[in-house]
Amino acid sequence: MPIFEYKCQECDTKFDFLHKSVNNIQSVNCPSCNSENAKKLLSTFSSVGESSGDFGGSCSDGSCAIPSAPVGGCASGMCGLN
Repeated sequence: MPIFEYKCQECDTKFDFLHKSVNNIQSVNCPSCNSENAKKLLSTFSSVGESSGDFGGSCSDGSCAIPSAPVGGCASGMCGLN
């Protein structure tokens, strides 16, 4: 069941809508003003979790200090499944 983000073109409210099926996208009404004039937004991927690594900088300003050696994940054998 996909969740899409929308913005109402009438009252500028942003909201999420859970569709029952990707193959049958039903019409969307704004929860604030009940308008059917909503535009689907391009959403970014979000992940919830904790990180034990400190990469020492922000990638948004181009100062990423990500180590060159692989860390974490199953590719490096650290997920416990190997």
